[in-house]
Amino acid sequence: MAQRQLPMFPEGSTEVTHDLAFEKRDGSVTYFYGSLPVFTHNENDAASFKMITAQFYINGYVKQMDIVRAFGVTPISVKRAVKLYQEEGVQGFYAEKKTRGTAVLTDDVLLKAQQYLNEGQEPCDVADQLGIKRDTFSKAIRTGRLHNIKKKNIKH
Repeated sequence: MAQRQLPMFPEGSTEVTHDLAFEKRDGSVTYFYGSLPVFTHNENDAASFKMITAQFYINGYVKQMDIVRAFGVTPISVKRAVKLYQEEGVQGFYAEKKTRGTAVLTDDVLLKAQQYLNEGQEPCDVADQLGIKRDTFSKAIRTGRLHNIKKKNIKH
């Protein structure tokens, strides 16, 4: 008859559930399932931490609240990690962060825009002419990147 092996976690480890524990030692975090080490990462490696805890949840080893209690993280951070794991898998945690595209108001565009403004053209017309959103253009004027030449009112 097969006998169930009791979890035998190393001394100094912290229990997450009856079957899962982790240990921090010499700058590394090691996770144990039963008595076997299953994953190790650097203690400052947030991506690996999020990935492995999400994987433990997806595989049914822990509940989200077990992760929150054991590691002192917020419930929303666990939910986000689980969602990322479900949508993109392991590689989603290590992918390059998505950033905005290149700036619309490059030096060349700013120079051309300022020339049009100096000629007395209206900012909204210049924005349309250069294919720039009017809000973006007016923000550049408000922040001083562009200078709107005010037309002088001539009274007769």
